[in-house]
Amino acid sequence: MQFDIQYEFIQKLKIHTANSNKYCYVETFGCAQNLSDTEKIKGILLECGYTDTNDFNLADIIILNTCAVRDLAEKKAFGRLGFFKNFKSQKPELIIGFCGCMAAESGVCEDIIKKYRFVDFILPPSSITSLPEILTRVLKGEMVVIKNQTDNLSIAENVPVLRQDTSRAFVTIMYGCNNFCSYCIVPYTRGRERSRDLNEILSETKNLVESGYKEITFLGQNVNSYGSDLKDNADFSELLFKANEIEGDFLIRFLTSHPKDMSKKLIDTIATCHKVSTTIHLPVQSGSNDILSKMNRKYTVEQYLELIEYAKSKISNVTFSSDIIIGFPEETNEDFEQTLSLIKKVRFDTLYTFIYSKRRGTPADKNPNQIEKSVKNERFNRLTTLQNEIALEINKSLISTTARVLVEGYSKKNSKVLSARTTSNKIVLFIGDENLIGKFVNVKITDCNTFSLFADVL
Repeated sequence: MQFDIQYEFIQKLKIHTANSNKYCYVETFGCAQNLSDTEKIKGILLECGYTDTNDFNLADIIILNTCAVRDLAEKKAFGRLGFFKNFKSQKPELIIGFCGCMAAESGVCEDIIKKYRFVDFILPPSSITSLPEILTRVLKGEMVVIKNQTDNLSIAENVPVLRQDTSRAFVTIMYGCNNFCSYCIVPYTRGRERSRDLNEILSETKNLVESGYKEITFLGQNVNSYGSDLKDNADFSELLFKANEIEGDFLIRFLTSHPKDMSKKLIDTIATCHKVSTTIHLPVQSGSNDILSKMNRKYTVEQYLELIEYAKSKISNVTFSSDIIIGFPEETNEDFEQTLSLIKKVRFDTLYTFIYSKRRGTPADKNPNQIEKSVKNERFNRLTTLQNEIALEINKSLISTTARVLVEGYSKKNSKVLSARTTSNKIVLFIGDENLIGKFVNVKITDCNTFSLFADVL
């Protein structure tokens, strides 16, 4: 499917926006995939004649691009929706849209229709490319609700994108997920796995590199299973290998990997591709085989550790990051201690730790043996204390070493300090000229704390 089928509606919207400046404001919640979706939403709106703004007071269209993975993100989204209700009462012509995974979640559409009647349209992730058609209907006075479809979904190419960064870019390589982890809502909101054509991905990557982008991140709910639905037998290893052959000085990252699909072939490919980052984000979620089974993760702790050891033996300077869920239903003290033991064995550079929250529509939500909040908080604090100690030890070992970093911009905490990342995704802070932003530079690490390295430019 091509985005061109929206051309008729785009032309109608251009007529609507031609006589005066029309502004769009998009607020994003959640993961990198949501950030990538927002870039598409903004790109489509710009194609329709709207101007992007970071000031919602100027907006003629406000869109919330939401996340359903964690309870906190949902609460924030509903809180913002309540805020904009008052805003719309003062500006009745304002269009408000509700998009993202929450818009695809069972029962949410019904709740919005009942409680937030000022919302003009509800659009699940699989339908964002139909945004011009939706807006055309809204401008005619219709309240549009697109029900989520997870079967027989196609992929639209040639979708306009407004990238939020001039040196780093997301490239979505696949959509959806087939894993059905018992705590996760994603397969129900984004549908089954659909892989983009290999040549389309390579063409987009090549164009980005030629445009000056220095970091390309391949995105998917499970990039390791890329190509399993394609007829040409392309897989993620082949994609990395061919992307690595594209001319230019750039870095390739990827998110996210599933341990059950992380093959030795893929590890060997990463080892031979010098443009691919040497850090692997491999979410383990728990160090207990019993909990992993209840999560429906389809691998064991032993298999996970075997992958870690194989990667260490093959990839020079490899580092690992991971996700951990604390307080999954039926998690015992012994299960938690096993998770701590795993963290000590692997020594992750970075660990993203989440307290389990119930997700409506998932098997884990129905489990009667939920863990008390106080227990989850105590375990969370113990785990983060351990990980912070490990992260600080690793960072201290890097003092006096040199690193190649991509300069991202000025630090949010200090406008005089530049912020960069190593190929292993560590934040590096140093004093430097503005003209270094968007470039690779070599630095020498001089000091550190738990979350950052400090350096001098060489």
